[in-house]
Amino acid sequence: MSAAVLTKPALPVTDEGRIGLRANLRHIGALARRNMLQIKKDPESMFDVLIMPIIFTLLFVYVFGGAISGNGNQDEYVNYLIPGLMAMMGMNIAMAVGTGVNDDFKKGVMDRFRSMPIARSSVLIGKIVVELGRMVVAVTILLAMGFLVGFEADSVPGLLASVALSLGFGVSLMWIFILLGLSLSSPQAVQGMAMIVLMPLQFGSSIFAPTSTMPGWLQSFTDVNPLSNLADAARALTQGGSVGNSVWITLAWAVGITVVTAPLAVAKFRKAA
Repeated sequence: MSAAVLTKPALPVTDEGRIGLRANLRHIGALARRNMLQIKKDPESMFDVLIMPIIFTLLFVYVFGGAISGNGNQDEYVNYLIPGLMAMMGMNIAMAVGTGVNDDFKKGVMDRFRSMPIARSSVLIGKIVVELGRMVVAVTILLAMGFLVGFEADSVPGLLASVALSLGFGVSLMWIFILLGLSLSSPQAVQGMAMIVLMPLQFGSSIFAPTSTMPGWLQSFTDVNPLSNLADAARALTQGGSVGNSVWITLAWAVGITVVTAPLAVAKFRKAA
């Protein structure tokens, strides 16, 4: 971490309004750099980003693809699956933010940040910046694997728009997991709670299969599941279909989640730190 930015002797700052925008951006940059250096020292922490997209693509295309498509044609299923997996990547990677925050508290790192004249939100945003970078890597690998197994996108702008939508929604989810990381007692507890949340949302959605074959009560859940809206929006953007309201609903979910959970996470962090 840059000593020039974060080690100037000063009293702890609890009022973030005293810190200017430029200083706040410097703090975020220094904290993001600190998190990236952690990854450099522990490259194994990137295994989930590098391997998970490959495993999920191969698993669902070649093991389940023929059965799910209904006619044994994996090629047809690829164009359905890859946009859905983009929606899933953000949620899985967001979980790492919560465990990282919790682990930093256990190691006493947050006690060091408490003595520094920095905005409390900059610590959390610095983590989000790095996890967003990890998410970009995961989506890039996912798309590369998708193209290798036959994925086709009708337009580059639509593909880029679907990636941006997935990344934006993933960032909003990070605030939820940060709040969990600040509220639960251990990284294992964060992971356990995250899986309880992740499993119903992922499999009770249109990510892996059309919802038309699901029971009526489950279809009602998938209709309001934000991951279904994100997956449907990504498919429409990449395949040139009718977008409808799925993009706007996904954006509304992302904004709503951020507006609600980001202030709660910062307040919880300020209280805990």
